[in-house]
Amino acid sequence: MSVKLTEGAAEALFKGSEVTNPVLQVLNIRQISSSSGPPRFRLIMSDGRHSLSSFLLATQLNRLAEQGLLVPHCVCVLKKTVTNTLSDGRRVVIVMDMEVMKSAEETGGVIGTPTPYKADDKMSSPRKSAPSTSIPSSPPPATVPGPSPSPKFNRAAPSFGRGRGRGFVKKTPMMAPGTSQTSPVKMVPITSLNPYQSKWTIRARVTNKSSIRTWSNSKGEGKLFSFEIVDESGEIKITAFNKEVDKFFPLVEQGKVYYISKASLKMANKQYTTLKNEYEMTLHANSSIVPCGDSQGVPTMQCDFVPIAELENRDKDAIIDVIGVCKSAEEVSRITTKTSREVSKRALNLMDTTGKVVTVTLWGEEAERFDGSELPVVAIKGARLSDFGGRSLSVLFSSTVMVNPDIPEAFRLRAWYYQEGYALNSQSLTETRSAGSGARVNWKTLSDVKNECLGQGEKAEYFSCVATVLYCRKENCLYQACPSADCSKKVIDQQNGLYRCEKCNKEFPNFKYRLLLSANIADFGDNQWVTCFQETAEVLLGHSAETLGQLREADDAVFDEVFQKANFTTHIFKIRMKLETYNDESRVKATVIEIQPVDHREYSRRLLSSIRKMAS
Repeated sequence: MSVKLTEGAAEALFKGSEVTNPVLQVLNIRQISSSSGPPRFRLIMSDGRHSLSSFLLATQLNRLAEQGLLVPHCVCVLKKTVTNTLSDGRRVVIVMDMEVMKSAEETGGVIGTPTPYKADDKMSSPRKSAPSTSIPSSPPPATVPGPSPSPKFNRAAPSFGRGRGRGFVKKTPMMAPGTSQTSPVKMVPITSLNPYQSKWTIRARVTNKSSIRTWSNSKGEGKLFSFEIVDESGEIKITAFNKEVDKFFPLVEQGKVYYISKASLKMANKQYTTLKNEYEMTLHANSSIVPCGDSQGVPTMQCDFVPIAELENRDKDAIIDVIGVCKSAEEVSRITTKTSREVSKRALNLMDTTGKVVTVTLWGEEAERFDGSELPVVAIKGARLSDFGGRSLSVLFSSTVMVNPDIPEAFRLRAWYYQEGYALNSQSLTETRSAGSGARVNWKTLSDVKNECLGQGEKAEYFSCVATVLYCRKENCLYQACPSADCSKKVIDQQNGLYRCEKCNKEFPNFKYRLLLSANIADFGDNQWVTCFQETAEVLLGHSAETLGQLREADDAVFDEVFQKANFTTHIFKIRMKLETYNDESRVKATVIEIQPVDHREYSRRLLSSIRKMAS
């Protein structure tokens, strides 16, 4: 089968020129052992005229080789490449993204008669460039004299960065801080950094900056701070220790753009970072951070936003990015941690275009500073997903919270909310712990519940409603249960003064009363049979199970009066709807989780808000 290769692409890529989706053939592939991290693969590729052995496969593409898809004589399209100059002057073409077009069987062998490409001894500049962009007038910080680090180049283990992003090669080489016009150094994208490069400069924006932290252990004591940076290609974490904290902490500001060079790279410790980069940086005495006045083209933040509705399908403890309109925010509260430390917290309710709402918890100063009064758009990078209360999010120490960020997603979300989102009857993924509060409650009418077929899916669904009790079924609402503290199993009367619990496999001289109450509740639109277990049944009837058991044995009239008084009382019910199967018959069971008194002021506000939405 004939395949047309992109003639001249090998030479162009080697020189650093931009070639859009070149088609090349793999002539050979060899695995290179690595002392740390995943293995590397070196490729010899041909454009039909020349072959070149300077191609290296990025580690995120190792699966192509490991799965046997990338083999000699297959034809590939290179979707993203980065040309690097290593510390010994050699050039390599790092393949960041590629796709196998034709298998070796389909090509039938080597295409054309390629000869090895021989570069000029001088290794001329990758391509003609526009005049160098000048460095801003602000002087670089004074560097502490000392020997420049010179990491040994390991010919057997070239390595490269990995991170999400749109990958790029700067079209206009820029001058690195402190260099002359005769020795230009091109800006290097973050994703192409590796520990075996000795000379590089990046231009990136600080997206998150930590406070200064101290430590003390058997090895001594010290301090550190870290910050995260982003450019068009990816992101990376940078850490400074001890003297470098004093030097760089006052200089680095969140949101500003800097030229950064002469830092060392190492494998990232994923315990302390959520960034999708296999490396992280450490600053040293001769590291350089210079403010950059030209921030054009440098993104403010690099996020992979997950739709809120999709959170139900993500694993617990996953680190995700989310953006939404803050529909409501609770007041700041103070809690005491397990280490007896007091910390501030605030819960936000974020909604996006999926119509779903999730609760996000802010902590510390972030919680105290937040103002949700004007329904801001909130973008959070690196929040942890929890299954507490269904699905909820918590901001971590390493998370970045941005209010009304200057990004396209925020503008689109704001426009959608003002046009239609505000009128949606949204559903929260987070269960409430306080049904009496207007926040974090998935309000429904009973007619909505039936029309939307709530609880018919695989997962339980929760809602809250204001409803009136029509009837409580007193027959069989009480039963004699095991007296053990952690057992509620019904006991069997042995007719000899003892009561047997089959679950505990024991006999007891006494028992305790338990409630299992069935009630019919209604609002203006419909009615619903619900089940109340011990705690909620006691709240509804106003008496403990033990008291009711004694009344039933002593005075039927007073016992009946308790149920009569419960009828036609109005409460806030939080209800769990779940499809259950019994005797091969499936039906939706409604279980009352919580009962609260009606806050008529809050209820009136909610009704007025609904009226305004319907009127608009």
